[in-house]
Amino acid sequence: MKILEPISHVTQPAVSVDDLSDPTVVGAGIELLDQDAVQLQSEALRARRVTVRLEDAAVVFHSTNRRVRTRTSVRQGLFAWVAFGPRTRGTVNGLAVRPGLVLAAEPGAEVGFVSEAGWQSVAYLVSAPELVAHLAARGRDSELRLPRGMEMLQVEPEAGGRLFAWGKRLAEVAAREPFRFEELRRERDAARVELFDTLVSTIDVAGDLPDGRGDRTRRAQSLLVKRAEEFALAKAGEPFPVGDLCRAMGVSERTLEYAFKELLGLTPMAFLVRLRLHRVRRALLAARPGSSTVSSAALDGGFWHLGEFSRAYRECFGELPSATLRRRPEPIGDGA
Repeated sequence: MKILEPISHVTQPAVSVDDLSDPTVVGAGIELLDQDAVQLQSEALRARRVTVRLEDAAVVFHSTNRRVRTRTSVRQGLFAWVAFGPRTRGTVNGLAVRPGLVLAAEPGAEVGFVSEAGWQSVAYLVSAPELVAHLAARGRDSELRLPRGMEMLQVEPEAGGRLFAWGKRLAEVAAREPFRFEELRRERDAARVELFDTLVSTIDVAGDLPDGRGDRTRRAQSLLVKRAEEFALAKAGEPFPVGDLCRAMGVSERTLEYAFKELLGLTPMAFLVRLRLHRVRRALLAARPGSSTVSSAALDGGFWHLGEFSRAYRECFGELPSATLRRRPEPIGDGA
C-alpha cells in the first residue's frame, strides 16, 4: 500500500472551516474524501465542515440543515470510522442511524448517506500504515479487526456518544482557536495521541451490527437506488422513460418507486431530474467565460425543453442557470 504524505502536509492548513451553501461544490476543498452531494429539498442549504489535520490522522465534523444525499469515498491510504450525534436522523447505505452505530470503512470504500435536517457526524480518518504501526507498538495488531469494505458496527450507546463528543469538541476548539493546531506542536501531538486512544478504545468494544430482515431490505433498496443513479448518469444526454429504467434495474415500477420514496423521499424521476440538475450546475460553475452556454449545458444534461429546465433549475437552486453561468463559485477554504 502506498504511504501517504502526512495529512497535515504544508499545502493544507491544520484547520479548515467550510460553510457550504451549494451542494454541487461540497466535494471541493477537502483532500481526504471524495464527496458527491444532491440536495433533496429546495430550501436554502446551510452545511458546515470542520477539518482538523493531525499529521497522519484527521477529524472531520459535518452538520447540515436540510435533507441531502451524499456519496462519500475514503481516499486511498486512509481508514475511516464515523460516529453520529445523539439527535442525528438519516441513513447509511439504507440503514437508519441509531444509538451506538459506528461506521467503519477501508481505503477506497464508498458510503451512501442520506442526512436529515439537524444531522451531525464526526469522521476519524487515519493513515493505514500509521494505524497498523500504532497497533503493533501496543501489541494489538493481531487483536483488533480493521475494516474490510464498509462495515456497520454496534457499540454501547455511551461508547458511541463518547466517540462523537470527543471529535465534536475537538472540532469546536479548532474552529474557535485554530492557532492551537497551526502553531502549537505540543497541543497537536497531544490531540493526536488522544485521538488514537479514543478510537482504539471504541473499536475494542465494537461488534457487528445485528442483521435484521428489515435491514437487509433497506440495504437492497439503497443498492437499487445507486444502480438507478448510475444508469441515469450513463445516459446523461438522453431522455429515458420510467419503463426503460425499470427494465434496466429488473424491477417493477412499484418496487422502484417504493425504494426511492423510502430512502430519499422522492419519486425516481423527481430525484433523477434533480441529480441531472446538479450535474448541469456543476458544469456551469466550471465553465470558462465564453466557453459554454446555458442551452448547451442543458442539452448535455438531457434537458430538451429549455423553458421547463429553467423553471426546474430555479426551483432547485434559487437562481436562473444564466445567473450561475455569469458568476464564479464561492471559494471553499479556511473560514476560521
